[in-house]
Amino acid sequence: MESHIPKQEKNPEKKLEAIHLKKNFISGGDTLEILKKIDVTFEQNKSYAITGVSGSGKSTLLQVLGGLDSPTSGTVLLDGQDIFKWKPSEKNLFFNRSIGFVFQFHYLIRELTVLENVMLMGFIKGDDKKHCLSRAREVLSAVGVDHKRNNYTTELSGGELQRVAIARAVFNRPAFLLADEPTGSLDEHNAQLLVQLFLQYQQEWGMGLIISTHDQEVYSKMSTVYHLHEGSLMLVKQA
Repeated sequence: MESHIPKQEKNPEKKLEAIHLKKNFISGGDTLEILKKIDVTFEQNKSYAITGVSGSGKSTLLQVLGGLDSPTSGTVLLDGQDIFKWKPSEKNLFFNRSIGFVFQFHYLIRELTVLENVMLMGFIKGDDKKHCLSRAREVLSAVGVDHKRNNYTTELSGGELQRVAIARAVFNRPAFLLADEPTGSLDEHNAQLLVQLFLQYQQEWGMGLIISTHDQEVYSKMSTVYHLHEGSLMLVKQA
């Protein structure tokens, strides 16, 4: 797939840090330790993979890092600020400008067209319609599905849906993109295109890229690789 990613100014440097992060779940009266006192720092301009078997807690870690779930103890800092102490308005700003999410399942809105699904990110932030339209066309072109902009999501293939989800996630040029098993439902060809696209965006404006995956073809392309095992995060590779 040819890259049509426009040249953009790089984000100011940011760090996303997990500090003594723990996450427990209660099941049948038993306490399950999913994350055990994790300390890790992610930086912009770098790519990271978090590996581990299914059920090891990769998704939980990404959800806590992105503020979608709260830790049992410990916290997450963005540029030294505790994201779990922010007011709702501050947290909304965090989601809109600093964090983008791509999940294994796209979670697009069936009642909206492809274009409307992507423009929605700008409307939430308060951007005017002209800017939202221009930016949505830009990112849809970058991921190769602008020709589907007036289609509904039910009319798209799995690979096309995932690319629309990427366009939505990068609409606001986030400082960090968190991708949870993003290639799990894709064939090998589309999986390779998706990872290539992530890395192009990561390099284009200095985005931090954090992917959870058990796919060696994916994590081998990341500059830093961690392995999550029995709640502990271990460094496997660092470029």
